[in-house]
Amino acid sequence: MTVNKYTKEDILRIAKEQNVRFIRLQFTDLLGTIKNVEIPVSQLEKALDNKMMFDGSSIEGYVRIEESDMYLYPDLDTWVVFPWVTEDRVARLICDIYLPDGRPFPGDPRGILKSALQEAEEMGFTAMNVGPEPEFFLFKTDEKGNPTMELNDQGGYFDLAPTDLGENCRREIVLTLEEMGFEIEASHHEVAPGQHEIDFKYESAIKAADQIQTFKLVVKTIARQHGLHASFMPKPLFGVNGSGMHCHQSLFKGKENAFYDESDKLGLSSTARYYMAGILKHARAFAAITNPTVNSYKRLVPGYEAPCYVAWSASNRSPMIRIPASRGMSTRVEVRNPDPAANPYLALAVMLKAGLDGIKNKTQLPPPTDRNIYVMTEEEREEQGIPSLPVDLKQALDELLRDDVICDALGEHALAHFYELKEIEWDIYRTQVHAWEREQYLTLY
Repeated sequence: MTVNKYTKEDILRIAKEQNVRFIRLQFTDLLGTIKNVEIPVSQLEKALDNKMMFDGSSIEGYVRIEESDMYLYPDLDTWVVFPWVTEDRVARLICDIYLPDGRPFPGDPRGILKSALQEAEEMGFTAMNVGPEPEFFLFKTDEKGNPTMELNDQGGYFDLAPTDLGENCRREIVLTLEEMGFEIEASHHEVAPGQHEIDFKYESAIKAADQIQTFKLVVKTIARQHGLHASFMPKPLFGVNGSGMHCHQSLFKGKENAFYDESDKLGLSSTARYYMAGILKHARAFAAITNPTVNSYKRLVPGYEAPCYVAWSASNRSPMIRIPASRGMSTRVEVRNPDPAANPYLALAVMLKAGLDGIKNKTQLPPPTDRNIYVMTEEEREEQGIPSLPVDLKQALDELLRDDVICDALGEHALAHFYELKEIEWDIYRTQVHAWEREQYLTLY
């Protein structure tokens, strides 16, 4: 049983001591957008007693108008006072969503991840640890504060100032995150101009997903203070690398890393191999969740370091799964296809369920692919049994519906609503006339 970091009394006391005036009760909709109900501090005790209600019908993919009442149950361990608001201070609590009859709401992404973790626990795993690496771009804003397509710098991978003008902004983001309890491992310029990555220490799955959401909020807030717009769009610019959100993951049994086996030549246990086999088996189906936008598939193309092929390797960065060099407690699997547009709760839930399915069925892992897959011909890939990830959102949605394990991970409610929202997105994109088409065809025909 986990012990809470804060009690209700602690929170009420800190709020008073730090002159907190407002509390944001945060949760995440199906598309991964942070929502919040802001309450004055006078309502804090009521919120801590799980008595705060909101209208679920106004949230994307939640419920119909006639079943709209929902309750917010704050997770006390997520209490944090925002460092960037100095007067009329604001704190936040991340909440789970419950129905009026006291049951968890089946469409709550955080609840969906909790269900997947429950299954892992029933199989003897006490924790799923996740180290996420969300990348983002910093764009300049115009005099009205709207984002332009002008980048904040011309820096490259690991560049320093003066080329990397985002350095001050990035440093302030890191300091703010540390003040909010993050353990930052590294922060650096990424490959593309204007692109950045900040890596934080791995955490248990729920906390890692909470941290991704907090991270996005902090990055956007601090960037705005620097006159910049931070975007987690997977591929904002043609001709340069897109932004990924590699997810390092491992399963633990108590203090033992279930993925490590010192007698194996790669240091990988049979559990790790089955888990990876499950991820590879269901990758085409969970892509709709880990790469959930039309734009996501512009990133998953050869030539820009993003994985397009369903394979694994311990030495090569072109496959979808890479095994980082650390062993022992740090043995882990790095899944490289997710992007930062993904809802982190759903993305971790589907990857975990895919891996658990591999463990349950002792799915055999194909041999590693240690050649650069990008230079292989289609015949060579077929010969080696290396499928591609879906090429667009429509294909990904079709694959999703064909996979019972991934559908089950989401549950009926979330699956139906997510699919409907994404079908609409695809249809709007499909019927739109894009600038490229006018450039190509308007004068030619």
